[in-house]
Amino acid sequence: MLNLSGIIIGVFAFVIIGIFHPVVIKCEYYFSAKVWPVFLVAGGICGVISLFAGNDIVSGIFGILAFVLLWCIRELKQQEERVRKGWFPRNPNRSQE
Repeated sequence: MLNLSGIIIGVFAFVIIGIFHPVVIKCEYYFSAKVWPVFLVAGGICGVISLFAGNDIVSGIFGILAFVLLWCIRELKQQEERVRKGWFPRNPNRSQE
């Protein structure tokens, strides 16, 4: 019997990373990089869920989600810099710091 766990976790990793790329861009656009604590808390919660999940696949998926959420904090700061350089649009409706 084939062990599909790695493939399943890999597909979820690919999808999760793909989803959070535009999420970071939109969060910086609408809320600025000051929204980073939300990603920190969500990443911590997913990390704890990963530790207590009874299934290896579920644990792996939540572990990946935890680290992607934590990585988003860094990406938010970098996105803020990309906006400052003019590579991405600045939200005209948000007060500029």
